[in-house]
Amino acid sequence: MSTFFPLLLLAFLSLRLTAAEPVPAPADRLLTPEQLVAAVAADLANHFSLEGELQLELLRPWTAPERAVQSWQVEITEYPAAPASSMMLRCRVRTAGTVSAEQTLVIRAALWRDAWYARQPLANGTRFDPALLDARRTDFLRDRDALPASAGDSSYDFARGVLAGRLLGWRDVARRPLVRKGEVVDVSATDGLLTVNLKALALQNGAQGETITVRNPDSRKDFSASVIDKNRVQIRF
Repeated sequence: MSTFFPLLLLAFLSLRLTAAEPVPAPADRLLTPEQLVAAVAADLANHFSLEGELQLELLRPWTAPERAVQSWQVEITEYPAAPASSMMLRCRVRTAGTVSAEQTLVIRAALWRDAWYARQPLANGTRFDPALLDARRTDFLRDRDALPASAGDSSYDFARGVLAGRLLGWRDVARRPLVRKGEVVDVSATDGLLTVNLKALALQNGAQGETITVRNPDSRKDFSASVIDKNRVQIRF
C-alpha cells in the first residue's frame, strides 16, 4: 500500500502535464498551383452546377503570392459565360481579409462522367435497355451531347440506328409517344372543382408530361393539353 498511492499520484500528475501542453499552431505556407487549381475547380463546379469530376490545367505560368500564411481564400471575380474546354477567368487570392493577388487565368478543362456507348448495333425504334449499353468515362466538355449513364429508362426508344461502339447522344433517343397524331384521345378538362370528360383528336405526337395540341371535333377548337397516360390528356383552365 505504501508504494501504490505515490505511483498513482505520479501517473495523475503526468496526465495533467501532458494535457496542459500547448497545441502547436499550423505552419505558414505558400499557395501552390495545385491548391489554386483545386479551389478554382470547386468554385466553377458550384457556380455552374456541374456534375462529374472537373479537371483543370493552367495554360499560362502562374506566380504565387510571396507571402506565406496559415490559410488562403481563392475567389473567382469574373466567370466565363459557360463552361468549356478552354476558359479565361479572373481570380483573387485573399488572406486575413487582404487581397494578396489578382490575376487572369487561362485554363484547359475536362468534365469526366460516365456516358452510354452502344455495346451492339441498335435499330431505330429499339426500346432503351441498359443491358444493350456500356458505361464509359467521357469528357462532357468535349462531347457536349453525350447521354449520361444516369439518364435513360424504359420510357425511351432509340430514335435512329446506332453503330456498335458509338457514343450515344441525346439526339439518338426519344421518349416513346403515349399519344400519336391522328388518334382520338380521352380528355379530362378541369376548372377548379369541376371536371369534364370528352373526346378529342390529337394533332401531335406526345410522350408523358409533354404538352400537345388537341382538337374538339364538335366545336373545331384547338386546345393545349398535357399527356398523362396512353391516349389520355389533361386540360387545366
